[in-house]
Amino acid sequence: MGVLKHYRELLPVTDKTPAVNLEEGMTPLIYLPRVSERLGIKLYGKFEGCNPSGSFKDRGMVLAVAKALEEGKRAVICASTGNTSASAAAYAASQGIPCFVLLPAGKVALGKLAQALMYGAKVIAVKGNFDRALELARDGAEKTGCAMVNSVNPYRLIGQRSGAWEICDVLGHAPDWHAIPVGNAGNISAYWAGYNEYHKLGKINALPKMMGFQAEGAAPLVYNKPCPNPETIATAIRIGNPVSAHLARAAVSESGGEFNAVTDEQILEAQRILAAEGGVFAEPASCAPLAGLLKLKRSGRLPEGITVTMILTGNGLKDPDTAMSQVGRPIEINDTLDDLMRVLEGK
Repeated sequence: MGVLKHYRELLPVTDKTPAVNLEEGMTPLIYLPRVSERLGIKLYGKFEGCNPSGSFKDRGMVLAVAKALEEGKRAVICASTGNTSASAAAYAASQGIPCFVLLPAGKVALGKLAQALMYGAKVIAVKGNFDRALELARDGAEKTGCAMVNSVNPYRLIGQRSGAWEICDVLGHAPDWHAIPVGNAGNISAYWAGYNEYHKLGKINALPKMMGFQAEGAAPLVYNKPCPNPETIATAIRIGNPVSAHLARAAVSESGGEFNAVTDEQILEAQRILAAEGGVFAEPASCAPLAGLLKLKRSGRLPEGITVTMILTGNGLKDPDTAMSQVGRPIEINDTLDDLMRVLEGK
């Protein structure tokens, strides 16, 4: 059905808004029994990797592109660590308009770069970090009239509220905790706004604590200062000066939640656990929330029995190189039954 049609009454769409749709949204909310048992909680993963471009960005991008077309824009531009570029390029392609994406050179996972190029975007590698690429994209949008579709675009964050609505529609209530990776910091505030909207409508009776998790090497909200040279294996959240920091801080403060940092080693451990014990393959940044929950469990700060939703923001196939770097290689055998039996019998 798509986000614009399914949640039309809650979104700023009119009869003049183009019906842009790649069947985004309605992603599975997966109960994870084995990981829940490990943590002593009821844990659900909102698997945003099932969106058409493989990440949560599609929820907001569909509205941003639709409103850009409604306003007469005929091209889009964005800066990206990968997922925004893939999403923008996909929706631009579906509408037959140009897409320009600025990426930090050499800092984007290959799967995401391949997507943007395959969708036909003009990809520009900037010799600088994401924050500089964002500055350039904003300047470029202002000078050319292209629609800026990063999360500075208000429609992006409004569309991303739909994830919270879906969670409540499935559970019948809000979770106790909402755990989410934080990079440019727009998504955590979008979910908080979504929960608040449902609460005001009487669809839920309580609000969750918003728990934001950043990578240790890119944790400006945890340490309350910009990180001029962010570094982490979790490329999607490798951002040192998040544009929506003020909104994220408000969401965490108002909900009684917190920000927390996890190391790359903890993120990769969580990625393996999620795959091996949950059957879900998510990109490294998506696994920061699970890494954080494991960290809180070890320190005795994870309440027993609470219901937690964590947002798995992107598909693991976005970054296969990182996954392959930490797992073994296939077992090679001759084409004989004897060789196969030796492997099956553990010899």
